[in-house]
Amino acid sequence: MPTITSSDGIRLNYAETGDPSARPVVLIAGFKASGASWSYQVKPLARAGFRVIAFDRRGHGASEVGGEHTMDRHGADLHDLLDELDLHDATLVGQSMGGNAIWAHVHRFGTDRIRDIVIVDQTPKMLNSGDWPFGFYDYDESNVDTMFATGIPDPGRHPPKSKGLVRIARVVKAMDLPKGGKPTFTAAELELLNDHAKRDWRNAIAGAGVPSFFIAGAESEFWPAEHAAASAALNPLASSTVIERDGHAANIEQPRRFNEELLGFLEP
Repeated sequence: MPTITSSDGIRLNYAETGDPSARPVVLIAGFKASGASWSYQVKPLARAGFRVIAFDRRGHGASEVGGEHTMDRHGADLHDLLDELDLHDATLVGQSMGGNAIWAHVHRFGTDRIRDIVIVDQTPKMLNSGDWPFGFYDYDESNVDTMFATGIPDPGRHPPKSKGLVRIARVVKAMDLPKGGKPTFTAAELELLNDHAKRDWRNAIAGAGVPSFFIAGAESEFWPAEHAAASAALNPLASSTVIERDGHAANIEQPRRFNEELLGFLEP
C-alpha cells in the first residue's frame, strides 16, 4: 500500500484504483473505519472512469497513530494527501467523521484543489442546540463532557436487529469487524472522538465555494435524517438526499442505491 508522510511526520496510507490520469475521487472513511470500508464503491467508481483513492486517516487502517488527535489535524492530513499526490479538481467523499474531516480541511485550507464534496450521513454539529436540533440523539449542554467519555453510546434508535441479515452482513464484511464483543477505544481515539463531538462546521459549509451533496440514511442510528437537508440549506451550491431503509453506514447497507446517488452527482 502506498504512503505519504504528513507535515508532522506521520506515515499515512492510501489505496489507489483506476486510471491515474483520470479525475480523482478521494474516499475518507469514518471513525474506527479504514479505506477498505469503501469496498462497494471502489470498483464502480473505477469502472465509471475515475481515479479512486481510499484514504486511511491517522490512527485508522494501516496509518500511524502519533501526533495530535484532533479534527484540525485530520483536516491537515487531508491537505497533505492532496498536496503530496498533486490532486486537482478532486471530489472528496467523507462518511461519518470522515465528512467532518473534509470541513476541517475546507475551514483551514479552502477549496483550491476540490471540485465538489459529498458528505455521507454526518451532521456538521453533533451537539444539539436551539438553532440545531439535528445533532447526536440526546446530546446537549447537560452532558457535553460525559456523553462520549468512554466511547459511542447507543441512542436506542434503529437497532441492528431492525436492519435484517443482509444489511448487517454487508457492514460486517465491508468493515472487517471482529465477531462478538463490544468495540474498545484507545486514549487517542477517545481524544479524537470528543474533539469531533464538540465541533461546529456549519460556517465551513456556508463558506464553501464548490458544490456539496449531503446523503443521509433514513434509519441512521445516531441522528435524524433531516440533518442532510438542513446542512444543504446553509449553502446555495449544496443539495441533499435521503436513502430509505439505510442507516449510518449508508454506503454499505444499501450500496447499489448509494452508488446511484453518488455517480449521479459526479456526472459532468
